[in-house]
Amino acid sequence: MATTKIWPVKDSLARVVDYAQNPDKTVYSDLQKVLHYATNEEKTVEGGERAMFVTGVNCNRDTAFQEMQAVKERFGKTGGNVAYHAYQSFKPGEVTPELCHRLGVELAKRMWGDEYQVLVATHFNTGTYHNHFVVNSVGLWDGRKFNCGKRTYYQFRQLSDDLCKEYQLSTIKSPKGKTPRSIYFAEKKGEPTKYNLMREALDAALKVSVDGNDLRKALRDQGYELDANPTHKYATLRRIGSKKAVRLHRLGEGYDLPALQERIEENRQRYAYDLGYQRYKPVPVQRPRPRRLQLKVSFSTVKKIGGFRGLYLHYCYCLGILPEGRGHRPLSPELREECRRLDSISRQAQLICREKLDTRQDVEDFINEKQAEIKELGAARQKCYNRLRRCHDGAKIARIKAQRDRLTEVMAVCRKDIKTAENVLSRSDRLKENLKLEQEMQTRRMGRIQDKRRERIAAR
Repeated sequence: MATTKIWPVKDSLARVVDYAQNPDKTVYSDLQKVLHYATNEEKTVEGGERAMFVTGVNCNRDTAFQEMQAVKERFGKTGGNVAYHAYQSFKPGEVTPELCHRLGVELAKRMWGDEYQVLVATHFNTGTYHNHFVVNSVGLWDGRKFNCGKRTYYQFRQLSDDLCKEYQLSTIKSPKGKTPRSIYFAEKKGEPTKYNLMREALDAALKVSVDGNDLRKALRDQGYELDANPTHKYATLRRIGSKKAVRLHRLGEGYDLPALQERIEENRQRYAYDLGYQRYKPVPVQRPRPRRLQLKVSFSTVKKIGGFRGLYLHYCYCLGILPEGRGHRPLSPELREECRRLDSISRQAQLICREKLDTRQDVEDFINEKQAEIKELGAARQKCYNRLRRCHDGAKIARIKAQRDRLTEVMAVCRKDIKTAENVLSRSDRLKENLKLEQEMQTRRMGRIQDKRRERIAAR
Protein backbone atom coordinates (compact mmCIF):
# COMPACT_ATOMS: atom_id res chain seq x y z
CA MET A 1 0.00 0.00 0.00
CA ALA A 2 1.56 3.31 -1.09
CA THR A 3 0.31 6.82 -0.41
CA THR A 4 1.31 9.69 -2.70
CA LYS A 5 1.33 13.47 -2.72
CA ILE A 6 2.77 16.25 -4.88
CA TRP A 7 3.04 20.02 -4.30
CA PRO A 8 4.87 23.03 -5.81
CA VAL A 9 8.04 24.71 -4.51
CA LYS A 10 8.38 28.49 -4.92
CA ASP A 11 11.61 30.49 -4.87
CA SER A 12 13.22 33.92 -4.56
CA LEU A 13 16.19 34.46 -6.89
CA ALA A 14 17.84 36.85 -4.41
CA ARG A 15 18.47 33.89 -2.08
CA VAL A 16 20.02 31.58 -4.67
CA VAL A 17 23.67 30.91 -3.72
CA ASP A 18 26.24 28.23 -4.36
CA TYR A 19 24.99 25.31 -2.29
CA ALA A 20 27.70 22.88 -3.29
CA GLN A 21 30.63 24.95 -1.96
CA ASN A 22 29.53 25.52 1.64
CA PRO A 23 26.19 23.87 2.51
CA ASP A 24 26.55 24.47 6.27
CA LYS A 25 26.60 28.30 5.95
CA THR A 26 24.47 28.75 2.86
CA VAL A 27 21.13 30.58 2.86
CA TYR A 28 19.22 28.07 0.76
CA SER A 29 16.84 28.87 -2.02
CA ASP A 30 13.65 26.81 -1.98
CA LEU A 31 15.01 24.52 -4.69
CA GLN A 32 18.21 24.00 -2.70
CA LYS A 33 16.22 23.36 0.48
CA VAL A 34 14.16 20.59 -1.04
CA LEU A 35 17.21 19.06 -2.74
CA HIS A 36 19.13 19.20 0.54
CA TYR A 37 16.19 17.64 2.40
CA ALA A 38 15.83 14.85 -0.16
CA THR A 39 19.52 13.96 -0.10
CA ASN A 40 20.05 14.45 3.67
CA GLU A 41 22.16 11.52 4.78
CA GLU A 42 20.79 11.62 8.33
CA LYS A 43 17.38 10.68 6.94
CA THR A 44 18.76 7.76 4.91
CA VAL A 45 20.56 5.90 7.66
CA GLU A 46 19.24 2.53 8.79
CA GLY A 47 20.54 0.55 11.74
CA GLY A 48 23.42 2.98 12.27
CA GLU A 49 24.94 2.22 8.86
CA ARG A 50 25.09 4.76 6.06
CA ALA A 51 22.95 3.47 3.20
CA MET A 52 22.37 6.21 0.65
CA PHE A 53 19.63 5.58 -1.90
CA VAL A 54 19.64 8.62 -4.18
CA THR A 55 19.25 8.42 -7.96
CA GLY A 56 19.05 11.11 -10.61
CA VAL A 57 16.69 10.61 -13.54
CA ASN A 58 17.85 12.71 -16.54
CA CYS A 59 20.42 14.35 -14.26
CA ASN A 60 23.41 13.47 -12.09
CA ARG A 61 22.63 12.95 -8.39
CA ASP A 62 25.70 14.97 -7.25
CA THR A 63 25.10 17.99 -9.50
CA ALA A 64 21.29 17.95 -9.66
CA PHE A 65 20.87 21.57 -8.53
CA GLN A 66 23.37 22.99 -11.01
CA GLU A 67 21.88 21.00 -13.90
CA MET A 68 18.30 22.01 -13.04
CA GLN A 69 19.30 25.65 -12.66
CA ALA A 70 21.14 25.56 -16.01
CA VAL A 71 17.99 24.35 -17.79
CA LYS A 72 15.96 27.17 -16.21
CA GLU A 73 18.47 29.81 -17.29
CA ARG A 74 18.75 28.39 -20.82
CA PHE A 75 15.00 28.89 -21.39
CA GLY A 76 14.73 32.05 -19.27
CA LYS A 77 12.26 30.52 -16.78
CA THR A 78 13.81 31.01 -13.36
CA GLY A 79 10.72 32.43 -11.62
CA GLY A 80 7.41 31.06 -10.40
CA ASN A 81 7.29 27.43 -9.28
CA VAL A 82 10.94 26.36 -9.54
CA ALA A 83 10.31 22.68 -8.71
CA TYR A 84 7.76 20.15 -7.53
CA HIS A 85 8.17 17.98 -4.46
CA ALA A 86 6.40 14.63 -4.26
CA TYR A 87 6.54 11.54 -2.09
CA GLN A 88 5.55 7.88 -2.19
CA SER A 89 5.20 6.17 1.20
CA PHE A 90 4.76 2.42 1.76
CA LYS A 91 3.07 0.40 4.47
CA PRO A 92 5.49 -0.59 7.30
CA GLY A 93 7.05 -4.01 6.74
CA GLU A 94 5.79 -4.35 3.17
CA VAL A 95 8.95 -3.37 1.23
CA THR A 96 12.71 -3.49 1.68
CA PRO A 97 14.84 -0.34 1.22
CA GLU A 98 16.13 -1.63 -2.13
CA LEU A 99 12.64 -2.44 -3.42
CA CYS A 100 11.31 0.91 -2.18
CA HIS A 101 14.00 2.80 -4.10
CA ARG A 102 13.57 0.64 -7.21
CA LEU A 103 9.82 1.39 -7.23
CA GLY A 104 10.53 5.09 -6.79
CA VAL A 105 12.92 5.25 -9.74
CA GLU A 106 10.52 3.27 -11.92
CA LEU A 107 7.63 5.57 -10.92
CA ALA A 108 9.71 8.66 -11.83
CA LYS A 109 10.53 7.22 -15.26
CA ARG A 110 6.90 6.33 -15.98
CA MET A 111 5.60 9.67 -14.74
CA TRP A 112 8.14 12.09 -16.23
CA GLY A 113 9.93 9.96 -18.84
CA ASP A 114 12.86 11.78 -20.45
CA GLU A 115 11.15 15.20 -20.43
CA TYR A 116 11.98 16.43 -16.90
CA GLN A 117 14.89 16.12 -14.48
CA VAL A 118 13.99 14.21 -11.32
CA LEU A 119 15.95 13.40 -8.18
CA VAL A 120 14.71 10.29 -6.33
CA ALA A 121 15.77 9.73 -2.69
CA THR A 122 14.65 6.98 -0.29
CA HIS A 123 14.27 7.86 3.41
CA PHE A 124 13.87 5.67 6.50
CA ASN A 125 13.69 8.34 9.23
CA THR A 126 9.94 8.11 9.96
CA GLY A 127 9.85 4.36 10.55
CA THR A 128 8.34 3.74 7.11
CA TYR A 129 10.15 3.48 3.80
CA HIS A 130 9.24 6.36 1.51
CA ASN A 131 10.59 8.05 -1.62
CA HIS A 132 11.01 11.78 -2.23
CA PHE A 133 10.87 13.18 -5.76
CA VAL A 134 12.29 16.60 -6.66
CA VAL A 135 11.10 17.50 -10.17
CA ASN A 136 12.43 20.44 -12.19
CA SER A 137 9.50 22.59 -13.28
CA VAL A 138 11.09 23.35 -16.69
CA GLY A 139 11.21 20.76 -19.46
CA LEU A 140 14.65 19.43 -20.37
CA TRP A 141 14.28 19.74 -24.16
CA ASP A 142 11.51 22.23 -24.98
CA GLY A 143 11.47 24.41 -21.83
CA ARG A 144 7.77 23.71 -21.27
CA LYS A 145 6.60 24.32 -17.70
CA PHE A 146 5.28 21.25 -15.88
CA ASN A 147 1.51 21.53 -15.35
CA CYS A 148 0.62 20.11 -11.94
CA GLY A 149 -3.16 19.95 -11.54
CA LYS A 150 -5.67 17.44 -10.20
CA ARG A 151 -5.26 15.27 -13.28
CA THR A 152 -1.51 15.10 -12.64
CA TYR A 153 -2.02 14.06 -9.03
CA TYR A 154 -4.45 11.29 -9.98
CA GLN A 155 -2.11 10.10 -12.72
CA PHE A 156 0.76 9.98 -10.22
CA ARG A 157 -1.36 7.98 -7.77
CA GLN A 158 -2.60 5.59 -10.48
CA LEU A 159 0.92 4.85 -11.72
CA SER A 160 2.02 4.17 -8.14
CA ASP A 161 -0.93 1.77 -7.64
CA ASP A 162 -0.10 -0.01 -10.90
CA LEU A 163 3.47 -0.57 -9.73
CA CYS A 164 2.24 -1.91 -6.39
CA LYS A 165 -0.02 -4.40 -8.19
CA GLU A 166 2.84 -5.56 -10.42
CA TYR A 167 4.95 -6.33 -7.34
CA GLN A 168 2.01 -7.93 -5.43
CA LEU A 169 1.79 -5.08 -2.92
CA SER A 170 -1.45 -3.85 -1.36
CA THR A 171 -3.26 -0.75 -2.63
CA ILE A 172 -5.83 1.60 -1.11
CA LYS A 173 -9.22 0.67 -2.54
CA SER A 174 -11.09 3.80 -1.40
CA PRO A 175 -8.68 6.65 -0.66
CA LYS A 176 -9.90 8.89 2.16
CA GLY A 177 -10.13 12.63 1.67
CA LYS A 178 -8.28 15.14 3.77
CA THR A 179 -9.62 15.31 7.33
CA PRO A 180 -10.24 18.87 8.57
CA ARG A 181 -7.57 20.00 11.00
CA SER A 182 -10.03 20.71 13.84
CA ILE A 183 -11.63 17.25 13.54
CA TYR A 184 -8.22 15.53 13.28
CA PHE A 185 -6.93 17.00 16.55
CA ALA A 186 -10.30 16.52 18.29
CA GLU A 187 -10.24 12.81 17.43
CA LYS A 188 -6.66 12.53 18.71
CA LYS A 189 -7.86 13.97 22.04
CA GLY A 190 -10.78 11.53 22.13
CA GLU A 191 -13.42 14.24 21.85
CA PRO A 192 -16.78 13.45 20.20
CA THR A 193 -16.74 14.36 16.51
CA LYS A 194 -19.09 13.66 13.63
CA TYR A 195 -17.02 10.67 12.50
CA ASN A 196 -16.41 9.24 15.99
CA LEU A 197 -20.12 9.36 16.79
CA MET A 198 -20.94 7.59 13.53
CA ARG A 199 -18.46 4.83 14.34
CA GLU A 200 -19.96 4.44 17.83
CA ALA A 201 -23.47 4.25 16.38
CA LEU A 202 -22.43 1.60 13.84
CA ASP A 203 -20.66 -0.47 16.50
CA ALA A 204 -23.71 -0.34 18.78
CA ALA A 205 -26.09 -1.21 15.94
CA LEU A 206 -23.96 -4.10 14.67
CA LYS A 207 -24.04 -5.80 18.07
CA VAL A 208 -27.80 -6.44 17.75
CA SER A 209 -28.25 -6.81 13.98
CA VAL A 210 -28.58 -10.02 11.96
CA ASP A 211 -29.71 -8.40 8.70
CA GLY A 212 -29.88 -5.05 6.95
CA ASN A 213 -33.30 -4.14 8.36
CA ASP A 214 -32.10 -4.58 11.93
CA LEU A 215 -29.10 -2.39 11.18
CA ARG A 216 -31.23 0.39 9.70
CA LYS A 217 -33.68 0.34 12.65
CA ALA A 218 -30.87 0.42 15.22
CA LEU A 219 -29.19 3.32 13.45
CA ARG A 220 -32.45 5.20 13.08
CA ASP A 221 -32.99 4.96 16.84
CA GLN A 222 -29.62 6.65 17.30
CA GLY A 223 -30.45 9.45 14.84
CA TYR A 224 -28.83 8.15 11.65
CA GLU A 225 -30.11 7.07 8.24
CA LEU A 226 -28.22 4.36 6.32
CA ASP A 227 -28.33 4.36 2.51
CA ALA A 228 -26.93 1.08 1.10
CA ASN A 229 -28.82 1.16 -2.20
CA PRO A 230 -26.89 -1.12 -4.63
CA THR A 231 -27.67 1.27 -7.51
CA HIS A 232 -25.68 4.02 -5.77
CA LYS A 233 -21.92 4.17 -6.15
CA TYR A 234 -21.22 4.56 -2.43
CA ALA A 235 -23.02 3.49 0.74
CA THR A 236 -23.58 6.52 2.97
CA LEU A 237 -24.63 7.43 6.50
CA ARG A 238 -26.21 10.74 7.44
CA ARG A 239 -27.83 12.35 10.43
CA ILE A 240 -31.60 12.46 10.37
CA GLY A 241 -32.50 16.02 9.41
CA SER A 242 -29.17 16.67 7.71
CA LYS A 243 -28.73 16.91 3.95
CA LYS A 244 -25.02 16.05 3.94
CA ALA A 245 -24.10 12.35 4.04
CA VAL A 246 -20.77 10.68 4.78
CA ARG A 247 -19.47 7.79 2.68
CA LEU A 248 -18.93 4.73 4.84
CA HIS A 249 -15.41 4.06 3.60
CA ARG A 250 -14.33 7.48 4.97
CA LEU A 251 -14.97 6.20 8.51
CA GLY A 252 -12.16 3.64 8.23
CA GLU A 253 -11.36 0.22 6.84
CA GLY A 254 -13.68 -1.59 9.26
CA TYR A 255 -16.73 0.50 8.40
CA ASP A 256 -17.14 0.18 4.64
CA LEU A 257 -20.11 -1.79 3.29
CA PRO A 258 -18.31 -5.14 2.80
CA ALA A 259 -16.99 -4.97 6.38
CA LEU A 260 -20.49 -4.24 7.74
CA GLN A 261 -21.96 -7.14 5.76
CA GLU A 262 -19.24 -9.44 7.10
CA ARG A 263 -19.97 -8.47 10.71
CA ILE A 264 -23.71 -8.98 10.18
CA GLU A 265 -23.04 -12.43 8.73
CA GLU A 266 -20.94 -13.28 11.81
CA ASN A 267 -23.89 -12.31 14.01
CA ARG A 268 -26.26 -14.43 11.93
CA GLN A 269 -24.05 -17.49 12.30
CA ARG A 270 -23.45 -16.83 16.00
CA TYR A 271 -27.18 -16.58 16.81
CA ALA A 272 -28.40 -19.27 14.39
CA TYR A 273 -28.73 -21.88 17.17
CA ASP A 274 -29.35 -19.49 20.05
CA LEU A 275 -33.04 -19.95 20.86
CA GLY A 276 -32.92 -17.20 23.46
CA TYR A 277 -31.81 -14.57 20.97
CA GLN A 278 -34.40 -11.94 20.06
CA ARG A 279 -34.28 -9.79 16.97
CA TYR A 280 -33.52 -6.16 17.46
CA LYS A 281 -36.08 -4.16 19.41
CA PRO A 282 -35.73 -0.58 20.57
CA VAL A 283 -34.48 -0.42 24.14
CA PRO A 284 -36.61 1.96 26.23
CA VAL A 285 -34.80 4.68 28.16
CA GLN A 286 -34.67 4.01 31.90
CA ARG A 287 -35.82 7.30 33.35
CA PRO A 288 -35.64 7.95 37.11
CA ARG A 289 -38.95 8.28 38.94
CA PRO A 290 -39.67 11.99 39.50
CA ARG A 291 -39.83 13.35 43.02
CA ARG A 292 -43.15 14.78 44.17
CA LEU A 293 -42.83 18.38 45.37
CA GLN A 294 -45.51 20.74 46.60
CA LEU A 295 -45.39 24.25 45.14
CA LYS A 296 -47.15 26.89 47.21
CA VAL A 297 -47.25 29.51 44.44
CA SER A 298 -49.10 29.68 41.15
CA PHE A 299 -47.27 28.94 37.89
CA SER A 300 -49.08 31.89 36.34
CA THR A 301 -47.08 34.26 38.56
CA VAL A 302 -43.69 32.68 37.74
CA LYS A 303 -41.72 34.76 35.27
CA LYS A 304 -40.51 32.81 32.24
CA ILE A 305 -36.95 33.36 31.06
CA GLY A 306 -36.85 34.08 27.34
CA GLY A 307 -34.49 35.45 24.74
CA PHE A 308 -30.88 34.38 24.58
CA ARG A 309 -30.78 33.61 28.30
CA GLY A 310 -33.63 31.13 28.04
CA LEU A 311 -32.18 29.61 24.86
CA TYR A 312 -28.73 29.03 26.35
CA LEU A 313 -30.03 27.75 29.68
CA HIS A 314 -32.28 25.25 27.89
CA TYR A 315 -29.36 24.23 25.66
CA CYS A 316 -27.07 23.68 28.64
CA TYR A 317 -29.83 21.62 30.29
CA CYS A 318 -30.13 19.37 27.22
CA LEU A 319 -26.35 18.96 27.06
CA GLY A 320 -26.23 17.92 30.70
CA ILE A 321 -24.24 20.94 31.92
CA LEU A 322 -27.11 22.17 34.10
CA PRO A 323 -27.88 21.27 36.79
CA GLU A 324 -24.51 20.00 38.00
CA GLY A 325 -24.25 16.26 38.51
CA ARG A 326 -27.30 15.51 36.37
CA GLY A 327 -25.36 13.16 34.07
CA HIS A 328 -27.78 13.54 31.17
CA ARG A 329 -26.63 12.35 27.74
CA PRO A 330 -28.39 13.94 24.76
CA LEU A 331 -30.05 11.69 22.18
CA SER A 332 -29.39 13.46 18.88
CA PRO A 333 -25.96 13.20 17.18
CA GLU A 334 -25.90 16.99 16.80
CA LEU A 335 -26.02 17.60 20.55
CA ARG A 336 -23.63 14.74 21.31
CA GLU A 337 -21.08 16.37 19.00
CA GLU A 338 -21.66 19.72 20.72
CA CYS A 339 -20.32 18.17 23.94
CA ARG A 340 -16.77 18.85 22.73
CA ARG A 341 -17.62 22.58 22.65
CA LEU A 342 -18.80 22.79 26.26
CA ASP A 343 -16.19 25.38 27.23
CA SER A 344 -17.24 27.76 24.46
CA ILE A 345 -20.95 27.28 25.15
CA SER A 346 -20.40 27.81 28.89
CA ARG A 347 -18.54 31.08 28.26
CA GLN A 348 -21.36 32.33 26.05
CA ALA A 349 -24.02 31.37 28.61
CA GLN A 350 -22.10 33.06 31.44
CA LEU A 351 -21.68 36.26 29.43
CA ILE A 352 -25.39 36.37 28.54
CA CYS A 353 -26.49 35.83 32.14
CA ARG A 354 -23.91 38.23 33.59
CA GLU A 355 -24.71 41.08 31.21
CA LYS A 356 -28.44 40.18 30.84
CA LEU A 357 -28.30 40.03 27.05
CA ASP A 358 -31.78 38.87 26.05
CA THR A 359 -32.10 40.12 22.48
CA ARG A 360 -29.90 40.49 19.43
CA GLN A 361 -29.98 44.26 19.88
CA ASP A 362 -28.68 43.88 23.44
CA VAL A 363 -25.73 41.83 22.17
CA GLU A 364 -24.94 44.33 19.39
CA ASP A 365 -25.06 47.23 21.87
CA PHE A 366 -22.73 45.32 24.19
CA ILE A 367 -20.24 44.78 21.35
CA ASN A 368 -20.32 48.49 20.46
CA GLU A 369 -19.72 49.47 24.10
CA LYS A 370 -16.75 47.14 24.39
CA GLN A 371 -15.26 48.42 21.14
CA ALA A 372 -15.55 51.99 22.40
CA GLU A 373 -13.95 50.93 25.68
CA ILE A 374 -11.05 49.31 23.80
CA LYS A 375 -10.55 52.53 21.88
CA GLU A 376 -10.33 54.57 25.11
CA LEU A 377 -7.97 52.03 26.70
CA GLY A 378 -5.80 52.07 23.58
CA ALA A 379 -5.51 55.85 23.76
CA ALA A 380 -4.53 55.64 27.43
CA ARG A 381 -1.93 52.96 26.67
CA GLN A 382 -0.48 55.13 23.88
CA LYS A 383 0.03 57.91 26.41
CA CYS A 384 2.01 55.45 28.52
CA TYR A 385 4.25 54.69 25.54
CA ASN A 386 4.71 58.44 24.96
CA ARG A 387 5.70 59.00 28.60
CA LEU A 388 8.19 56.14 28.44
CA ARG A 389 10.04 57.83 25.59
CA ARG A 390 10.66 60.98 27.63
CA CYS A 391 11.19 59.38 31.06
CA HIS A 392 14.66 58.50 32.40
CA ASP A 393 13.80 57.77 36.05
CA GLY A 394 13.91 54.02 36.76
CA ALA A 395 11.14 54.09 39.39
CA LYS A 396 8.78 56.08 37.17
CA ILE A 397 9.51 53.81 34.22
CA ALA A 398 8.52 50.77 36.34
CA ARG A 399 5.22 52.42 37.38
CA ILE A 400 4.38 53.44 33.80
CA LYS A 401 5.10 49.92 32.52
CA ALA A 402 2.89 48.43 35.24
CA GLN A 403 0.07 50.77 34.23
CA ARG A 404 0.61 49.87 30.57
CA ASP A 405 0.44 46.14 31.38
CA ARG A 406 -2.82 46.60 33.34
CA LEU A 407 -4.39 48.41 30.41
CA THR A 408 -3.26 45.63 28.06
CA GLU A 409 -4.85 42.99 30.31
CA VAL A 410 -8.17 44.90 30.41
CA MET A 411 -8.11 45.27 26.62
CA ALA A 412 -7.52 41.52 26.25
CA VAL A 413 -10.58 40.79 28.43
CA CYS A 414 -12.68 43.18 26.34
CA ARG A 415 -11.58 41.53 23.11
CA LYS A 416 -12.44 38.11 24.53
CA ASP A 417 -15.92 39.36 25.53
CA ILE A 418 -16.46 40.78 22.04
CA LYS A 419 -15.50 37.49 20.42
CA THR A 420 -17.81 35.58 22.76
CA ALA A 421 -20.69 37.95 22.00
CA GLU A 422 -20.11 37.62 18.27
CA ASN A 423 -20.25 33.84 18.65
CA VAL A 424 -23.61 34.21 20.39
CA LEU A 425 -25.00 36.02 17.35
CA SER A 426 -23.60 33.49 14.89
CA ARG A 427 -24.56 30.36 16.86
CA SER A 428 -28.05 31.21 18.07
CA ASP A 429 -29.80 29.88 14.96
CA ARG A 430 -27.77 26.67 15.07
CA LEU A 431 -28.70 26.17 18.72
CA LYS A 432 -32.39 26.41 17.86
CA GLU A 433 -32.04 23.84 15.06
CA ASN A 434 -30.18 21.42 17.34
CA LEU A 435 -32.82 21.76 20.06
CA LYS A 436 -35.53 21.05 17.50
CA LEU A 437 -33.75 17.85 16.37
CA GLU A 438 -33.26 16.78 19.99
CA GLN A 439 -36.96 17.31 20.71
CA GLU A 440 -37.92 15.25 17.65
CA MET A 441 -35.73 12.36 18.79
CA GLN A 442 -37.19 12.49 22.30
CA THR A 443 -40.70 12.46 20.83
CA ARG A 444 -39.90 9.43 18.66
CA ARG A 445 -38.32 7.62 21.61
CA MET A 446 -41.35 8.27 23.83
CA GLY A 447 -43.66 7.14 21.02
CA ARG A 448 -41.84 3.81 20.76
CA ILE A 449 -42.00 3.35 24.53
CA GLN A 450 -45.75 3.94 24.50
CA ASP A 451 -46.20 1.49 21.61
CA LYS A 452 -44.31 -1.16 23.54
CA ARG A 453 -46.51 -0.58 26.59
CA ARG A 454 -49.62 -1.01 24.47
CA GLU A 455 -48.22 -4.26 23.06
CA ARG A 456 -47.60 -5.60 26.58
CA ILE A 457 -51.08 -4.61 27.69
CA ALA A 458 -52.63 -6.25 24.61
CA ALA A 459 -50.60 -9.43 25.22
CA ARG A 460 -52.05 -9.76 28.72
